[in-house]
Amino acid sequence: MLIDIHCHLDNPQFNDIDKVISNAKANDVKVILTNGVDHATNKIALELASKYDIVKVALGVYPLFCIDTGLRDGAYPMDKVVPLNLDNELEFIKSNKDKIIAVGEVGMDYTVKGHDKQQKSNFEKIIKLAEKIKKPVIVHSRKAESDVIDILESSSIKKVLMHCFCGKKSLVKKAADLGYYFSIPTNVVMAENIQIVANLVNINQLFCETDAPYLSPVKDKRNEPAFVVESYKKIASIKKMEFEEVVKNIWMNYQRLFI
Repeated sequence: MLIDIHCHLDNPQFNDIDKVISNAKANDVKVILTNGVDHATNKIALELASKYDIVKVALGVYPLFCIDTGLRDGAYPMDKVVPLNLDNELEFIKSNKDKIIAVGEVGMDYTVKGHDKQQKSNFEKIIKLAEKIKKPVIVHSRKAESDVIDILESSSIKKVLMHCFCGKKSLVKKAADLGYYFSIPTNVVMAENIQIVANLVNINQLFCETDAPYLSPVKDKRNEPAFVVESYKKIASIKKMEFEEVVKNIWMNYQRLFI
């Protein structure tokens, strides 16, 4: 009953996708939530879900992809591109609302300076769509954690998952007090800042993720959904809980947030 609540199966590194899915199933992974970041990856996510029974879909827009940064930076480094038309992509997400369980990956990213106002406006627009189609949001908040939480708090959306959250302890507590969930990536085995989040947040508000092919628990090795078990093991260790108890709690979290 393991769940990988955030990964990117569309990534070109997964040129052996059949094997990746088989590995996940062999390691008791029952749900893989693949997150889109632009139109191309959103389309691939839908195709993967139609082919593999354990794959679920979140459709989203990586925050730096719909502003004119000159370069398309972030998790998917690319050459110069025309910024994604956000309104068009939100219409695409809306048209596929019955095929998805969340809106994500979305949020804000301040690693590129000078676009804060536009990012805030875009994020607010995305949240309104999620509210309208009644879907949870999976939120990226790199170096923008405080502003992201403020915008979420001022909205009416309640179902929020903070993906790979790296904000200060005070912000972790604030988001947790607002009822938001947190996903703990597999690099928690070595990342002390993520271990702190896992310790601070109640088990009833935690998920496990790989962010595959990124954030691997093994140095210099491609991450994949089968490795999500490492997050479960580390949470069990941090919280001094039985592994099976962690699995059951996270499965119930999934029922509450997504079903």
